[in-house]
Amino acid sequence: MKNYTVREPIPDTIHAELADFPLLTRNLLFYRGINTKEKAIDFLSPDYEKHIHNPLLLKDVEKASKRVWQAIRSGEVIAIYSDYDADGVPAAVILHDFFKKIGYTHFLNYIPHRHDEGFGLHIEAIDTLIKKEVKVIITLDCGIADVAEVAHAQSKGVDVIVTDHHLPLCSQDESGKQGEKLPSAFAIINPKQSDCGYPEKMLCGSGVAFKLVQALIKTAPSEKEVRTAKINWPLKDGFEKWFLDMAGIGTLSDMVPLTGENRVLAHFGLKVLRKSPRLGLLKLLRALGTDQRFLTEEDVGFTISPRINAASRMGVPYDAFRLLSTTDADEAHTLALHLNEINDERKGIVAQITKEVKAIIRERYADSPKEVIVMGNPKWKPTILGLVANALMNDHARPVFLWGRETGTVLKGSCRSDGSVDVTALMSEAREYFHEYGGHALSGGFSVVQEKVHLLEDALNVAYHKVKTAFVAPVVYADARLSVDEVTEQLYAEVERLSPFGVSNPKPIFLFESVLPNAVKNFGKQKNHLELSFKKQTGGVVKAIGFFMAADDFKELTSGKPFSLVATLEKSYLEICRNYGCGLLILWSKNGVTSTSFCG
Repeated sequence: MKNYTVREPIPDTIHAELADFPLLTRNLLFYRGINTKEKAIDFLSPDYEKHIHNPLLLKDVEKASKRVWQAIRSGEVIAIYSDYDADGVPAAVILHDFFKKIGYTHFLNYIPHRHDEGFGLHIEAIDTLIKKEVKVIITLDCGIADVAEVAHAQSKGVDVIVTDHHLPLCSQDESGKQGEKLPSAFAIINPKQSDCGYPEKMLCGSGVAFKLVQALIKTAPSEKEVRTAKINWPLKDGFEKWFLDMAGIGTLSDMVPLTGENRVLAHFGLKVLRKSPRLGLLKLLRALGTDQRFLTEEDVGFTISPRINAASRMGVPYDAFRLLSTTDADEAHTLALHLNEINDERKGIVAQITKEVKAIIRERYADSPKEVIVMGNPKWKPTILGLVANALMNDHARPVFLWGRETGTVLKGSCRSDGSVDVTALMSEAREYFHEYGGHALSGGFSVVQEKVHLLEDALNVAYHKVKTAFVAPVVYADARLSVDEVTEQLYAEVERLSPFGVSNPKPIFLFESVLPNAVKNFGKQKNHLELSFKKQTGGVVKAIGFFMAADDFKELTSGKPFSLVATLEKSYLEICRNYGCGLLILWSKNGVTSTSFCG
């Protein structure tokens, strides 16, 4: 259960400093660490020319750019090697489209298979690329930890340009001093390198790919120098801005902080997405019933990204790439329907496994409930178990560990925490039972050998009592108290100025006290969503939507007594939401019901 607390009033000095802005805006800005007029203007009015950093500030980016242009002049084959998720795939599209735009044809895209190969560079894949006469490999959203694989490629005469945003591996010298263990690549573009002075350290993989394209444009040779390469050059100034749609998808999908340059990439990424001519994107949005003109960060995070990720989870990562890069209308239509179908298939598998696990929980834990739920099945797909674990964690309010099998004898799984314990600390305490593990406080991944998997439940429950006090569930703040009468289009527009919302810029949350609906109904194909209607004293109605909620979840509805809601302001254009204009999305009611699911 989330613990909501209404924020304290902001200082009078901040009211004075931000006096040019409406009262609620002042509060929301201050709660997000913005305490001067100058910072507020920059935050509320992102400026592409002013707030996008010079790409040449990235370590090795100029060196990498020169090598790419050398390859273009020489007609060498370039491989774009990307991750398979909703950050890596858009990154791959950015570089693919750049080469297509300039008319360079000696390149290919490679996306590893999530089940058969896994994350990162692989020697077998490198050898396959060498057979195709590849001379330069550009990694996107991966590569920083692939020391042996990069060394193998370089030893075979292939130059590797690593572009990544993950943390480098740590190493220790003979004196015990800690340092970075970097691959011996031709060039490494990663703002998280300790000696990289780039101002924005938290770019996602697509963001780094976008910066490489910017650098390629800045360092491009003269038209005369590239004439022999028979490419389209020079191109119209600023044409790289059309790639912001992919940088925006990656930024919004990868849960990086939406501050600084990331906020600008997300802001302008959404602007381009709303006008994007990409056929696959248009067909997908049409299939989803989403109006492109009003696309939001939630549409990206809860409708587009899951379908990109579904492709790799279901074993067809290239289909997501093809959807976003195709210029063929028929192919776009087919792929949009296909990705929608496999996402539905993925949801069906998740629902089936969730149902199966719930039945086991009822039987196994009825008389002796455990603090940590641990179970698995060799038939379960490890790549979707994180989704199942998250659902179970919400339902049972305790840590959940689930495992399955891809190939071989090592079992792989995912874990989620309800906030009562840091799962990385939990796994560290029981480290002898794991083959590998990693993650952060609330979620992680692990592998375990068959001989130890049946010992895992007892080991984690013993470990739980040792580390459960090491992590305290964070308080979730409601930004202000509001009345139903204050919910207006003007208020929504004021709140929306702070969008796009995400990590480090959460959507404002409001507390509505002593409310009582005049109408209650369920909607959706399975009637599993709830709609409450509230009458304003000044006339009109405000609707509140609770996804995956029912009237039974609100005990106060049957008693006819007023109750409290925590909700966000929403404006929906989806028919399923039945909520046109400004309304509310319910997050919590007085009896502690929570919802973390959204439309789509």
